[in-house]
Amino acid sequence: MTQPFFHWQDLPAAMGLMSRIPVRVDTERATSRSARATWAYPLAGAILGVVAGTVAWGLGALGLPPMIQAIGALTTSVIITGAMHEDGLADSADGLWGGWTPERRLEIMKDSRTGAYGVIAIAISLIWRTALLSLVIGATNPVLLLAALGALSRSAMSPLMAFLPNARKSGLSSAVGAPFRRTAMTSAALGLIIAWPLLGPIPCLIAGLTALIWALIAFKKIGGQTGDILGASQQLTEITALIALAATSSLSW
Repeated sequence: MTQPFFHWQDLPAAMGLMSRIPVRVDTERATSRSARATWAYPLAGAILGVVAGTVAWGLGALGLPPMIQAIGALTTSVIITGAMHEDGLADSADGLWGGWTPERRLEIMKDSRTGAYGVIAIAISLIWRTALLSLVIGATNPVLLLAALGALSRSAMSPLMAFLPNARKSGLSSAVGAPFRRTAMTSAALGLIIAWPLLGPIPCLIAGLTALIWALIAFKKIGGQTGDILGASQQLTEITALIALAATSSLSW
């Protein structure tokens, strides 16, 4: 039987995959939908951003400064996602720059131990995101800001899955499978529809360019993508979008 392009269970499936928030998921349906559900990744990202942004808003309502709001938002994000994307960034940094061959790089990425490259990558990510968020969060509505960033930073995952081959035959990305290209383009478009009006064109374009460069690096280093590569793409696109936002915009929602 031909499956519909959209299904209402795709969003709970995406939330269940990318967060620790307890959602009721029809496991059989989610498994059968697999890569078809990746269009919903930006929506799941927006919801996660709303949760983190609400914490930041609450801290601001208490009179706490933007730096504390930023720390609160990031702490919340790490907790509700189980540091999933940070883990992907760490494994990618360890593997891509810790091995000399694609096979060795993939072996390192699969190792549960975190090396120096991985620890440094997580530290740099948290420093950049905290500093940049503290610059922009006080001048805008943090709920809308984090929702837009959450959607935008997850909108490239499906295209990376569609246009890059799986670098290994096992793992999360391989289990999900490759989405149809129209599904991937829907994900990218949905992320832009949510983020463009709130962040403006330059952060969105910079995030897209970052995802493209990251895809080229992954293809050159390991011949494709893995779940870690996808997680790292979220971190990198969020950072570069924030850099562009801090450099070019004075938000006042």
